[in-house]
Amino acid sequence: MSWIVVVPFAGWAAVRLSGFEPDWPWVPVVAYTPYAALATVVVLVLACLLRRWAAGTVALVSALALMPVMLPRALADGNPKATGPTLRVLSANLLVGRADTEQLMALVTGLRPDVLTLQEFTPEAMRRLNEAGVRKVLPYAVTRPLEGVGGSAVYARHPLKAGETIKYGGFGQARAWLTHPGGARVEIVSVHPCAPKRIGRQPCWQAGLAALPRAGKELRVLAGDFNATLDHLPVRELLSSGYRDAADVMGRGFVPTWPQEGSKANVPGVPIDHVLADSRMAVRDFEVLALGHTDHRPVFAELRLP
Repeated sequence: MSWIVVVPFAGWAAVRLSGFEPDWPWVPVVAYTPYAALATVVVLVLACLLRRWAAGTVALVSALALMPVMLPRALADGNPKATGPTLRVLSANLLVGRADTEQLMALVTGLRPDVLTLQEFTPEAMRRLNEAGVRKVLPYAVTRPLEGVGGSAVYARHPLKAGETIKYGGFGQARAWLTHPGGARVEIVSVHPCAPKRIGRQPCWQAGLAALPRAGKELRVLAGDFNATLDHLPVRELLSSGYRDAADVMGRGFVPTWPQEGSKANVPGVPIDHVLADSRMAVRDFEVLALGHTDHRPVFAELRLP
């Protein structure tokens, strides 16, 4: 077996595990690390069948190195002994406000979220949601509508107090403090940094993620389109500060959220939409849903506050 096949996957594993994240094109490529891990196993099998023992050894080491960061995503984790009230969170990227309003309202009425975070939230999308009665179900809101892809919003069943919007590269990430009837105070952030899909966009993407509040004394939930997977360094840094990814906790960390089936993006699916919850919260459920006329799949998490 040619070393040309083995060495790229070995290099991929080394960079992913190094704690160093190169610039473009690595940043968009690293989202596909689970596919690379699977390909490494295929290379290992082929090397053994062809008796290319040296190449097989390198492939084996690469596969074993990635296993500890890959396998836990498919296995459910335990939860802290949270005894507080339930907080149900729904998040959706509206694709420049084009998402099907009727279907979104059906999700809201069916899932009964306490919080709805929206990205690519436009004035037109806000108008349609208001006409559809979103404020009758979720009467409190912090809205930052913008033309294009940079707008965001937080709607809630319980009182909200607006926080300072995180602004980088034309993207506004809405922040709000929710006061739960059970007495808890939780900061909610509608996450949407710019996408690092082309050269020159990495600084904006990194700044947008770096500006997100780290876990600390106050309870926080970060929900939205992170334009990043669990393999990206900025997300790993958020997790290390004291958040847990709801999909990962429920063993659904490989379920893709973008691109949704039928969208124009012709690439393998990756999970870039997340609900990150303070590690003191219990995660009771997580779902990846469907929504028409957008390239992202909404995500839903049921949390239990401490």
